[in-house]
Amino acid sequence: MSYEERMRMELFLWEKQLGKRPGVWKAAGETMTRRVNGLIPDKLNSIIASAFQTMIQSVLAGVSYTPKGAVRYRLTLEERDRHASELAARYKKIAAAEGAGTGAGGLVLGAVDFPALLAIKMKALFELAHLYGFNTVAYRERLFLLHVFQLAFSGTAHKRAIWQTIKDWNRTDRELDANQVAAARPIDWQKLQQEYRDTIDLRKLLQLMPGIGAVVGAWANYGLLEELFTVAKHAYHVRLLEDGDKTKPADS
Repeated sequence: MSYEERMRMELFLWEKQLGKRPGVWKAAGETMTRRVNGLIPDKLNSIIASAFQTMIQSVLAGVSYTPKGAVRYRLTLEERDRHASELAARYKKIAAAEGAGTGAGGLVLGAVDFPALLAIKMKALFELAHLYGFNTVAYRERLFLLHVFQLAFSGTAHKRAIWQTIKDWNRTDRELDANQVAAARPIDWQKLQQEYRDTIDLRKLLQLMPGIGAVVGAWANYGLLEELFTVAKHAYHVRLLEDGDKTKPADS
């Protein structure tokens, strides 16, 4: 089998797992994380909401996260994946160090971790987009990254809907001009924020506990970046394999 064929098989198996109903333990875990919301202080909830608003505005405006390096248009899929693994290793270390540092400081520094971690995740996604040959100067590509973010940090039911949107991205974009993309790709930002919190609350709440915050912070942030890169890799694979990796400079 060629590398592309192996990746198609990997994508097929990953998608089957994504579409499965959650097992008893996973469903119980998702229910527990929703209940944890009530334990998070109002001040911390306000920080999370403000960080989300800032992040979304920055992504859609195309500021703050755009990489300085050029878009990598002429690489094989195997080369892209190899560079993506190197990028993931670097960002997981950055996130783990940031989580350990803020986790050691209890609630005050723990609150700082939420916006900092959001920024790390979005910078990683923007770099990954350029690595896979998609120019984030294009509004549609920045919007795509927000869908990838949603896919990584949503409950099981919501994941399936987002994944279908991602799978249809190339086909739909070929039928639209840049000015129509925003209207065709509606995102419920309030739901995005809630899904994100429901996904990470239990891990991040433990980070605020004295004595174990540093260890949990490093573990949580490392794991969250690993989840993000795994989802993003499959999201770009479904686009590149569909079009035969014929990436070209994107329109703005």
